[in-house]
Amino acid sequence: MRLSQLHIHPLKSGAILPVERARVEPWGLAGDRRWMVVDADGVLLSAREERALFTVHASTTEPGETLTLEAPGAPRLEVDRPEAAHVPVRLHRHELLARPAGAEADDWLVRVLGRPGLRLVWCDDPTRRSPNPAYGRPGDSVALADGYPVTLTTTASLRQLNDWITEAALERGESAPDPLSIQRFRPNLVIDGVDRAFAEDDWKRVRIGEVELRVVKHIDRCVMTTIDPEDPHRRDKEPIRTLSRHRKWDGVTWFGRQLIPDTVGTLHVGDELTVLD
Repeated sequence: MRLSQLHIHPLKSGAILPVERARVEPWGLAGDRRWMVVDADGVLLSAREERALFTVHASTTEPGETLTLEAPGAPRLEVDRPEAAHVPVRLHRHELLARPAGAEADDWLVRVLGRPGLRLVWCDDPTRRSPNPAYGRPGDSVALADGYPVTLTTTASLRQLNDWITEAALERGESAPDPLSIQRFRPNLVIDGVDRAFAEDDWKRVRIGEVELRVVKHIDRCVMTTIDPEDPHRRDKEPIRTLSRHRKWDGVTWFGRQLIPDTVGTLHVGDELTVLD
């Protein structure tokens, strides 16, 4: 089993950034989900509300000193790490503090996304926020991910899901759809070579390359997975419709796993994964 794809998301809900290597820090992959867009009230704006966020490409320099933003029809913008006073923001049910990037970045977002009052903010200190203690340990931390520092999926599980989607379409008398890409699920880590679908359900701890991580929770899936990241204006019922038939419990659908790093180090595409327990 090997790490076949490695993704970071410098801007929460922005375009996926594939990388060949990434530093693992206690709060996740370096540069992953440290910036986000909020509305005039400080509430997260995600692709659930604004699909055009998928077209905003963000990248950062090491160690995240400068954020570069690009979008179709917009000038490239470089944003320095902000030093302004903290402002209150809300990420789902979490009340957090972040540093505002300033008027130039805000104006750029308003022009690109067409919504007034938007602001760009940066998580300067991920240690201020802890994951759910029901799954985490004292000292665990997370930046601006929904709940946990690292997400993982496997190509074996995606193949099974696509098979289920095709079978159901044929049962309805429809033609077989194009397979869904793993990008629908926005994972940090994609694992290839797993011998059976959803084997990751049973993992408790893994080593990838030199890094050890706890596998703490399944990932509950929302309508964001029904948006095609290559064409954000295209949306359908999959994969939620099929996950509801095969991977639904506790009232929600599940695909992929949440992880928390136990050690730091650097991951590389091609690193071997070992299940520790």
